[in-house]
Amino acid sequence: MTDNIQLQPVRHKKRHDSKRRDGCCPWSRCCGGGDFRPRTVWLGHPEKREQRYPRNVINNQKYNFFTFLPGVLFNQFKYFFNLYFLLLACSQFVNELRLGALYTYWVPLGFVLIITIVREAVEEMRCFLRDKEVNSQIYSKLSTRGTVKVKSSGIQVGDLIIVEKVGLCIFRHCFPVLHPKGSCFLRTDQLDGETDWKLRLPVACTQRLPTAADLLQIRSFVYAEEPNIDIHNFIGTFTREDGDPPVNESLSIENTLWASTVIASGTVVGVVIYTGKELRSVMNTSNPRHKIGLFDLEVNCLTKILFGALVVVSLVMVALQHFAGRWYLQIFRFLLLFSNIVPISLRVNLDMGKMVFSWMIKKDSKIPGTVVRASTFPEQLGRISYLLTDKTGTLTQNEMVFRRLHLGTVAYGMDSMDEVQSHVFSAYTQVFPRIPFGNSSAASRGPGAPKVRKTISSRVHEAVKAIALVHNVTPVYESNGVTDQAEAEMHYEDTCRVYQASSPDEVSLVQWTESVGLTLVGRDQSSMQLRTPSGQILNFTILQIFPFTYESKRMGIIVRDESTGEITFYMKGADVMMAGIVQYNDWLEEECGNMAREGLRVLVVAKKSLTEEQYQDFEARYVQAKLSVHDRSLKVATVIESLEMEMELLCLTGVEDQLQADVRPTLEILRNAGIKVSVGTPDAELLHGLQVTTRSEAHLELNAFRRKHDCALVISGDSLEVCLKYYEYEFMELACQSPAVVCCRCAPTQKAQIVRLLQERTGKLTCAVGDGGNDVSMIQEADCGVGVEGKEGKQASLAADFSITQFKHLGRLLMVHGRNSYKRSAALSQFVIHRSLCISTMQAVFSSVFYFASVPLYQGFLIIGYSTIYTMFPVFSLVLDKDVKSEVAMLYPELYKDLLKGRPLSFKTFLIWVLISIYQGNIIMYGALLLFESEFVHIVAISFTSLILTELLMVALTVQTWHWLMIVAELLSLACYIASLVFLHEFIDVYFIATLSFVWKVTAITLVSCLPLYILKYLRRRFSPPSYSKLTS
Repeated sequence: MTDNIQLQPVRHKKRHDSKRRDGCCPWSRCCGGGDFRPRTVWLGHPEKREQRYPRNVINNQKYNFFTFLPGVLFNQFKYFFNLYFLLLACSQFVNELRLGALYTYWVPLGFVLIITIVREAVEEMRCFLRDKEVNSQIYSKLSTRGTVKVKSSGIQVGDLIIVEKVGLCIFRHCFPVLHPKGSCFLRTDQLDGETDWKLRLPVACTQRLPTAADLLQIRSFVYAEEPNIDIHNFIGTFTREDGDPPVNESLSIENTLWASTVIASGTVVGVVIYTGKELRSVMNTSNPRHKIGLFDLEVNCLTKILFGALVVVSLVMVALQHFAGRWYLQIFRFLLLFSNIVPISLRVNLDMGKMVFSWMIKKDSKIPGTVVRASTFPEQLGRISYLLTDKTGTLTQNEMVFRRLHLGTVAYGMDSMDEVQSHVFSAYTQVFPRIPFGNSSAASRGPGAPKVRKTISSRVHEAVKAIALVHNVTPVYESNGVTDQAEAEMHYEDTCRVYQASSPDEVSLVQWTESVGLTLVGRDQSSMQLRTPSGQILNFTILQIFPFTYESKRMGIIVRDESTGEITFYMKGADVMMAGIVQYNDWLEEECGNMAREGLRVLVVAKKSLTEEQYQDFEARYVQAKLSVHDRSLKVATVIESLEMEMELLCLTGVEDQLQADVRPTLEILRNAGIKVSVGTPDAELLHGLQVTTRSEAHLELNAFRRKHDCALVISGDSLEVCLKYYEYEFMELACQSPAVVCCRCAPTQKAQIVRLLQERTGKLTCAVGDGGNDVSMIQEADCGVGVEGKEGKQASLAADFSITQFKHLGRLLMVHGRNSYKRSAALSQFVIHRSLCISTMQAVFSSVFYFASVPLYQGFLIIGYSTIYTMFPVFSLVLDKDVKSEVAMLYPELYKDLLKGRPLSFKTFLIWVLISIYQGNIIMYGALLLFESEFVHIVAISFTSLILTELLMVALTVQTWHWLMIVAELLSLACYIASLVFLHEFIDVYFIATLSFVWKVTAITLVSCLPLYILKYLRRRFSPPSYSKLTS
């Protein structure tokens, strides 16, 4: 189903977090515009709708046929840089302002615009084809004429749609009203990033219908809440009016099939409730902020300085003429004459350089599978100061392994699981084999040992039985080539059984109970079957299930043992939630902390026995609460909490999520590079270094932490909320000073909030790394978002600026590609500015010598060829330059620290290049004026040739590691210039350039302009070498 991932709606005008929705026009309801309202949907009768609903189509295009060209041009010229060059080109239509041929201004501008328009057109066409493919997908719909095919764009609210196995539910939110097995599993990785299977239940009364076609014969409707952004909750009711008496059933999240989910098996018939813009996936998709790289902002700042210099030079030239005559026209002419001070080729060179950097990242064989989704700021990777990363699936493998069972007085690790197996076996066979006990049961030896052993055996049995029952795992049997599916399901074949669940933790616990003898062999909507070590099948009736939620952090189940009739309420959950539910004990908090320090994910398991009367009373109150339309969640939670008191604590379970390969070395590299790391995780396995619930506690804890030095900060999501509410500034100050920060049980909004606060407080660049749907907001908020393609789906990867397959690739992405991209971009931008300032300085000298005349020194093809075929390739070849090898950059991450201060592109380096440009421009121009003989064309020939050679030599001076393409670019440019001299007789005296006099004059000027810079470079490397010079020797 990966082909459908890019079909996620990703571009919308605003976030749907209010109760308004947009139609095609503000005054019409043709698209379902207006307020969100609850709705009554009749099964199979869309014509009975009470209100208009939006069309079931997706449109991710930014423009249409009529707005494409105006829209692209507007987006280009709304920025000063492009608008400036447009005004320059347009001014050439005014005779008083014309300085030369029109093509000298329009060709460069047209080249830039054509590249932009073609790029936008390609993106729009791809988007149009993706939208068309999705809107044209065919689905099966139940109607009075039987099963008919309908396009996705033709689906309406109230339609009965048939969804097949692994069929993607795109563009509709529906309720399963019929399923062959009475339940189904779906995967929601494209909606919330979680790849585990989730159990969904059909409406009970429709499940009893003989055929799917009977759904059209009954008189029934669904009352659903108004569309909203909450994908984890739903409130509604199902009513069948033609029953005797009429049937009412409550509907919750367990009865929904959201859009962009995948059905695991079987065929589901669902009624469409929401379409188009009212889908949860669409409403949860905000328009991510338009990220502009810090480097682009710095270049933009330098461009403004250059424009200011352009205005000043023009005013000085006119002032030296004493503002004589039509001086205001002279100002405009000088602005045009010195327009090269602001280079139009700067943006083109930088954009092309970024494309090359992105290509290098994708083609790096040492980080395979890396994708650059935002090629506009790869150099941003070279200046990261703060790294925020998710833990589960990003730093870890998201593969759970059961490690420990703790009963309070005794704990069983991996080396003593045979004891647990023996206890389970003895509990069901009443045989107590003599087995050697490990250290964990050493206290039970001696007088009275049999009695104690029997007690421990009973406790182990109760704990294992509870773990085997309190979950949402369903065993599924598949054909293995020898045994078909029906036979495997009938005989509970172990080799054909796989487990489906909403969490890998759940599967690991059930697989562990299987390994110690108690196997889950069957489960449906109302019952569960366990197989004992002796082969006996234990049947349990599922009376109620209370699923896990991020708010409750626990799940529960009420079952009836068919053999004894006993009703038991089992529950498991996080320690902080279960501590107030279980009976008093003196070991829970301490042992949870011990297991958490070992890196284990801890769950607390408890039980409570119920009488028949107690359960019947609870069921009546629970059903009544579930039928409520208003405040249903609160009423249901209140009823459940009436059971969650004085429960018997059975055990603690510890599950390990192992780290990915080379995570520790990668984190060490990042730390040595000066990057501070913050880990945000929804898990509770880490010891809370800062646990507060009130303002006073927060004040005391922050003061206590302030006195510690070089200490990592560990804080829970609840404590983080308190600290940010009352002491935001103080907390962020301490977090920035800490070498590492770990946030446990973080909500997605909290992750994004931390990123935003770091940006505001420090002004430094942040990088966010994640792999799940709950990391998307953090990734989109950060300056650089990196998505890891993991087991939680591709939602984070698709929303990120860069996508990697393993966390260890992040080190090379930052240390090598980020560093190289930034340094190369800085060198490229400064050299393009130097190239433009050189020729502008020569023009200024020429005008001042000839009585401040606004006459161009070079005209026609010379001015275009200078910044294109004569110097473009050598200058652009700087994108291949590097100061150290990639292996050295990885071995010495301290080199990355130098970039955090922005030294490669700063006002200091900018001023140095400005002075170099002024020096070389003056030397070349004054040298040509002093050495020319009689004709003006000799000045042009000497100065222009010296200028070309100077630029080529300056590229050679800047290069630190030669690449064969650099040499080719230098020789090719020189050859192009020599060959073109034959065709430039209009500007250059061809006979003069063939004389020895021309050669020695050009050689002398070029040496004077370049040789001092080579000497200065040698002296600097000799007496003040850069940090990397020792590593390259």
